[in-house]
Amino acid sequence: MIKKLLRSLARLAPGHAHGHGKAGAHDPQVYKASKVGIDRHNVSSAANRTVEGLQKAGYRAFIVGGAVRDLMLGMRPKDFDVATDATPEQVQRVFRRARVIGRRFKIVHVLFGSETIEVSTFRALSADNQETDAHGRVLNDNTFGEQHEDATRRDFTINALYYDPLSDTVLDYHQGVKDLKARLIRMIGEPSQRYREDPVRMLRVVRFAAKLGFEIDGATRAPIAHLARLITNVPDARLFDEMVKLLQSGQAYKGLEGLREHGLHHGCLPLVDAVLEPEGSDEERESALRFVRLALASTDARVLAGKPLSVGFLFATMLWHLVRHAWHQKVAQGERPITALQTAIDEVVDHQLADLAIQKRIVADMREIWMLQPRFEKRVGGTPFRLLDHLRFRAGYDFLLLRIEAGQADEALGQWWDEFAQADHEARLEMIKAASKLPGQPAAKRRRCRRTPRLEQPSE
Repeated sequence: MIKKLLRSLARLAPGHAHGHGKAGAHDPQVYKASKVGIDRHNVSSAANRTVEGLQKAGYRAFIVGGAVRDLMLGMRPKDFDVATDATPEQVQRVFRRARVIGRRFKIVHVLFGSETIEVSTFRALSADNQETDAHGRVLNDNTFGEQHEDATRRDFTINALYYDPLSDTVLDYHQGVKDLKARLIRMIGEPSQRYREDPVRMLRVVRFAAKLGFEIDGATRAPIAHLARLITNVPDARLFDEMVKLLQSGQAYKGLEGLREHGLHHGCLPLVDAVLEPEGSDEERESALRFVRLALASTDARVLAGKPLSVGFLFATMLWHLVRHAWHQKVAQGERPITALQTAIDEVVDHQLADLAIQKRIVADMREIWMLQPRFEKRVGGTPFRLLDHLRFRAGYDFLLLRIEAGQADEALGQWWDEFAQADHEARLEMIKAASKLPGQPAAKRRRCRRTPRLEQPSE
């Protein structure tokens, strides 16, 4: 009886009221979810079960943030986050498969099969004794608070919406529904202060504008150019994560142009300059831009189709012009092609990726994709068979097709490899035999037989 009473009181608390209007200073505008475009069928079962589990345990819980925004826009969210008044330890006790992670922001990952729901506790407004660095960036933030405080702590109004799938209601503390309808991105609070608290918000506002096709509110836009230098104070790992999100937003090229437009590239993200302002002759620059546009358009198409993406392949396409330019220069200076390519790769990786904490396995994927490119040219002996069996053959071949489409390689080369991959063994041998007669193909090396060393006869 006591537990039932507690649940009833929880549902009567702010955030469980029905209807419209504000009852108090911290009460949200409440909407019927189905009236603002949310289709419950687009909500994952895992998110529903997480909210239901916490509410049954006597806590308040809502789907929150980008998932609510995307649902209202008629999009199927990629991820679902849940916000609750339960502490991380209490959340962990509710679910059998849950683990507490994080130090700066302590959250819980609740696991349902292959799906992970991120659960965070309502956070309080900034305290006077909150730990910050010299630039105002928050370093530790595990002070829990009320739901209205949690809403005010979120970055943009369109990300501060709370959805209860059980009661089919949306809670709006900062006119996020109105801004969604107006297709406007607006910061909650004073923009300069919010950017100083977390400079990554400047990257996020550009990403959302590109991804959603929204306008940026004037007051939200104004401080970015002046505060862009604060990006250098962001940990490399977070910077890399945000760059990956931008490139996988479905509007990658538009997002990169947005970073440059708002001054978030010079000295902060030199990778953007390398992509949008390539070095070399007019012909080289035109080829580089064509290659990047094709690569990012292909990436956007895969995102919109819900297909998986390789981060290694993505960064390999973005940095290819730098590698190719340095490679050709070194070959012109007399270096052997393979050695020159290896040296060029080392220089580009060391210089361009210094500001991004890219995992070693991703860099390894990039190196392999680049090093495979000259091997496609060699179609004699056993090389084609070994290349076909290579773990990164498909990625290397897709990269080759982009080069061909950008005018950087012969179309006949792509056709040859397409036929070779689909042919049977005998047909492949014939193709290699025919290719060995083409101009520029090295002669197949003859296998040298090892001679058995003669044993010296003992002298008599």
